[in-house]
Amino acid sequence: MADVEASVRDLVERDRDCTERALAQMDLRRKINLLIAEWRAAGGSDVLPDVRDRVRLRAVKTGGNPARAAERP
Repeated sequence: MADVEASVRDLVERDRDCTERALAQMDLRRKINLLIAEWRAAGGSDVLPDVRDRVRLRAVKTGGNPARAAERP
């Protein structure tokens, strides 16, 4: 999904038509929402990570090495 988001951003930045990629991105998000709904219906009750959790984990993984953090795409 990150690849699709990046391609949409790239097309928008270059002032190109991103309709197909944006629709694909929305379809992926819809599928993820359906999977989450199925998981919850099956008894899943854990708190799912969000972007803020990912950012915190990334900061911990770099161990205070800003050069390594800057190398990440």
